[in-house]
Amino acid sequence: MKIRENYSLKALNTFGLAVKARYFCSLHKLSGVRTLMAWQQEHPDLPLLFLGGGSNILFVNDYPGLVVQVRLETLEVLGQDENYHYVRAGAGNNWHEFVQWTIAQGFAGLENLSLIPGTVGAAPMQNIGAYGVELKDHVYEVQALDWRTAEIRDFNVEECRFTYRDSYFKSVEPDRWLIVAVVLRLPRQPQWKIDYSGVKELLAGKMLNARLISDAIISIRQSKLPDPAEIGNAGSFFKNPLITPAQWAALKTQFPDIPGWPQQGQVKTSAGWLIDQCGWKGKRDGDTGTYAKHALVLVNHGNATGIEVWNFAQTIIASVQDSFGITLEPEPRVIR
Repeated sequence: MKIRENYSLKALNTFGLAVKARYFCSLHKLSGVRTLMAWQQEHPDLPLLFLGGGSNILFVNDYPGLVVQVRLETLEVLGQDENYHYVRAGAGNNWHEFVQWTIAQGFAGLENLSLIPGTVGAAPMQNIGAYGVELKDHVYEVQALDWRTAEIRDFNVEECRFTYRDSYFKSVEPDRWLIVAVVLRLPRQPQWKIDYSGVKELLAGKMLNARLISDAIISIRQSKLPDPAEIGNAGSFFKNPLITPAQWAALKTQFPDIPGWPQQGQVKTSAGWLIDQCGWKGKRDGDTGTYAKHALVLVNHGNATGIEVWNFAQTIIASVQDSFGITLEPEPRVIR
């Protein structure tokens, strides 16, 4: 395992920010963990960051420690029982390519999560979700390595503590566990979820299957979201906020068009709608701004810095707070 110095991360973060890591290496096999642990013991004052596809991260500055790109890319079908197929994917696999692989195997369940950027290992960190499906709906277990002992532990779905765009690995002990693989259970008798606006219309009258739904989701996402290869971005930058029913009722009186969906005693509203109402859709400040087709997406038009993107995000947060009394939270991990 080769550890490099002053390594450019521009190609390894989908914002396309010209940031560097003081040290960098790639982890292709678990046997390399011992080497990394030894390195950290020799450099106790330097932080360490595991990086997947770089699609859910904002580097505000250069990283002062070691960035480890996780490239564990095994794939296997484990078997089946009466109700489910079981598959195991290494953390370094590209998420969208993994979804397409499951469909090619004849399995359903993940089709609504097509074209979400990032890696398999990053998926449980924030419990990715789209079009009525969340990762937690199909997780059997998450296999993670304890950075203190180098032992691997299997977390069942309850132990992962999945909530909206959050998990045990993201919020409780974010620096202790390295996700090395995810085992998913995919239903042998799928129940298609196509009730979202746009999806239902595109698939009306068609004989449904996982491939057809996946293609529809891909088409919709491509029409709304920018390709990071063309314009730097990290997808949706803000979480859809959860507010109390009382707060929702008060806002509904003042803003009759505000969208909302009940969520276990709370109401989830649309961050994109809030931002759009504040006039931020398509706005630009230097080389950063919001995407012209989707107010929820912050973009790098070419030479924006991490600080500029973060400051722009803070301005939007303050604007929404002033207008609606709602505090938006970033969805990507912000490395400051």
